[in-house]
Amino acid sequence: MAHATIGHIHLRVANLERAIGFYRDILGFDLTMQMGISAAFLGAGGYHHHIGLNTWESLGATPPPAGHTGLYHSAFLYPDRAALGSVLRRVMDAGVPLDGAADHGVSEAIYLRDPDGNGVELYRDRPRNEWPYDADGKLAMTNTTLDLRALLREAS
Repeated sequence: MAHATIGHIHLRVANLERAIGFYRDILGFDLTMQMGISAAFLGAGGYHHHIGLNTWESLGATPPPAGHTGLYHSAFLYPDRAALGSVLRRVMDAGVPLDGAADHGVSEAIYLRDPDGNGVELYRDRPRNEWPYDADGKLAMTNTTLDLRALLREAS
């Protein structure tokens, strides 16, 4: 089977400008195209879009209630610990509350919600040669506390 990757996510949002502000100004994506107050596309590294936002069916709507099916979270990979520390600083400076933060052995992750209540994971992967394995050679991911103060000290 060919190697598949995730190309982009497309989210229904209640307020397009608020959502653009979060994904552009806090998470650091570039606004590549906007269609009035109905849709916007944001990307990184010159790509046309990794995130689509629209109000086509959700203008002014409320988030779905807890305990229902739907997207648990989207995950955004940052290139290194300094970049993850920088986005954490912007999140904290914006007053966005964290849902949690964890060291998974293979990665370091920060969890929060966007303005529409969508779960968001911000993470960086460790190099593969640092991933933890058990005695049988199987990946042994962990779920320990991530030291956010240390991460902020490494912010670029």
